[in-house]
Amino acid sequence: MSIKPFLLAALVAALASSALCAPIKIAVVAPEGEALGLLGDQVRRGGNAAAGDKAELVTLTESCEDGSGPALAEAIKASGAKAAIGFLCTESLDGALAPLSEAKIPVITVGIRAPIPMEDALKHGWPLFRLAPGSQAERERITETIRRYWADKPFALLDDGTITSRDTAEWVRNALETQGLKPTFTDTFRPAQEVQTQLMRRLAKAGVTHVFAAADRSDMAVMARDAKKAGLPLVFLGGDALNAVDVDAPLEAGVLAVTLPDWPEQPDAKTAIEALKATGQSADGYALPAYAAVTIAVDAAEISANSGADIAEALVDTPFDTAIGQIRFTKNHELAANPFTLMRWTGERFEPAVTVE
Repeated sequence: MSIKPFLLAALVAALASSALCAPIKIAVVAPEGEALGLLGDQVRRGGNAAAGDKAELVTLTESCEDGSGPALAEAIKASGAKAAIGFLCTESLDGALAPLSEAKIPVITVGIRAPIPMEDALKHGWPLFRLAPGSQAERERITETIRRYWADKPFALLDDGTITSRDTAEWVRNALETQGLKPTFTDTFRPAQEVQTQLMRRLAKAGVTHVFAAADRSDMAVMARDAKKAGLPLVFLGGDALNAVDVDAPLEAGVLAVTLPDWPEQPDAKTAIEALKATGQSADGYALPAYAAVTIAVDAAEISANSGADIAEALVDTPFDTAIGQIRFTKNHELAANPFTLMRWTGERFEPAVTVE
């Protein structure tokens, strides 16, 4: 080996090492104010805890107003940020992704699940990555749960008549029927009722033992309560909407939900929780996903510095160890692993459903 290639290799290594010593500048984009300020605080809290000496954060406010995207993109570019995380509002992305793509600034959203922003990003080649799972992921897990545990059960599919609820129930029904499973009973119930005794009678008459309802928590609470009062041993399953607070009737213990795990309870969250506690902060809401997003951006920047690839390129198909588990983005910039899981309400909290009736 001649001396010149050796010196060249040493120089490259030194430059890479120097680049890694400089913290990456990351824009943390989140709302402020009364309406969404609490959620925005969770994002900022998690981002700050993750930054350490590896990232310099620039905090920017998203107004969540139509037409705000272009100005927000200019602010991100002017800040010198090499990546942006946060983004709880679809309005913030509208008009922002194109200029950010031109500046080679990838965006990692922790809260947007709507399909259209990602569809547009993929169509135009914009570097939008999503830590928040889309609605498709929830529906796929619901379908898998019914197929796995209820294939030999007489089950019902219910919706509350709203567009989202009806679309979910219809999607699940079609997916199950392609796998040879048909519900014993389907119905659209009236939401926001004080009692659902008539619905319970129809379910009993149909011989149903298991019920999936695309319903919110309050409606599910009424159904489960009325089934219990009528002595009907029905097993109820809902979606992510059940992960909310009680309104009137409390949710009955034993109700199942396909929802996201309680991130602070996960083993990988320990370091992040300790970092947050050190500053008197809690790890609720978007704090841990934001912590994970900053971690991912930092690691991708290190890969970029070593390989010469763009940060966006480094984000694709690379496993990242984070506070919410190992994350890998597919070529479509979505989560490679479906984070939705089957949980059971204990009367106080949702816990993983170890056994299912």
